[in-house]
Amino acid sequence: MFFSKPKQLVGLDVGTSAVKVFQLKESGGGYQLVQSDVCPLDPDVIVDGTVMDAERVISAIQEIFSAKRIKTKNVALSVSGISVIVKKITLPEMTEEELDESIQWEAEQYIPFDIEDVNIDYQILGPVGEEGAHQMEVLLVAVKKDKINEYTSLVEEAGLTPVVVDVDAFALENMYEINYEIDKNEAVALIDIGAGLMNINVILNGMSAFTRDISIGGNQFTEAIQKEFGVSFEDAEKVKKGVDVEGVTFQEVVPILESVSNDVASEILRSFDFFRATASRNKTRISRVMISGGCARMKGLKDFLSKHLGMEVGIMNPFQNIEILEGSFDFDNIQEIAPTAAVGIGLALRRVDD
Repeated sequence: MFFSKPKQLVGLDVGTSAVKVFQLKESGGGYQLVQSDVCPLDPDVIVDGTVMDAERVISAIQEIFSAKRIKTKNVALSVSGISVIVKKITLPEMTEEELDESIQWEAEQYIPFDIEDVNIDYQILGPVGEEGAHQMEVLLVAVKKDKINEYTSLVEEAGLTPVVVDVDAFALENMYEINYEIDKNEAVALIDIGAGLMNINVILNGMSAFTRDISIGGNQFTEAIQKEFGVSFEDAEKVKKGVDVEGVTFQEVVPILESVSNDVASEILRSFDFFRATASRNKTRISRVMISGGCARMKGLKDFLSKHLGMEVGIMNPFQNIEILEGSFDFDNIQEIAPTAAVGIGLALRRVDD
């Protein structure tokens, strides 16, 4: 369900701050954008990954599909957060059929949930260790069934069919692979910083080597500004992106943004330490960071992270290698939403047979 690689699906990204929908079609060996839309959500609709107002999310999905006249009912969606466990494990060499039979028992040793309460998937990464060791690395994924049910029921109540349930970090990887050249000798950290959650996926040898979800994101910046200056959530959102509002200038909030950015950088560095501790080759060094998500649009964040992480930080453009027909889309709008579209585009790349 998570790893499988022909009909294209609609990518449906239900995030803390917005519902985002993207539709692609294959074109000349690449992809062309068919539809794209974003419907904002109030901050109390989804809190800490839990849907508090299902009706609002359902109506947001329906609004987009209706406004954009999207006929396709099959969608790919994703989950993340504390209900998702992604772990690289080492097992004795065996066939896929043998692993199918034993995966439940193997997973029980690594998953901190009751095995009956999770859906499990895996991907065999290949042999590991000294020659003749007969060991293999497996990427194990477990997601709590109630989390999957929470999100798939929203989709079904909106009149759609959830065909693929992915993990945010893997959707990010899918997007990156079609837009950027992969250097198999380089470790790159893909970091999506949304309103309420940060997803980290370290890519090594062209594959996911480490993932971590952290409950920190754009809302922490916004709430810190609100608390300090007593402005509305909407005004705090504007000023953190560099737009002065009545009574507060961007320059006044810079110290607050730097303070919260320091917390974000600390969590990223901690994640890199975890990666190095668990990597097969401990000396592997992450050479650069690529960020996406609504937070990537925050004025100065890229440079601040680059300074504190001591490496190059770039902002991902999920439309970089996607054809966008002139006259079909507002290019300024596409450029504006690009950092927030990374997960949604990754989902739109999935297929019905995944």
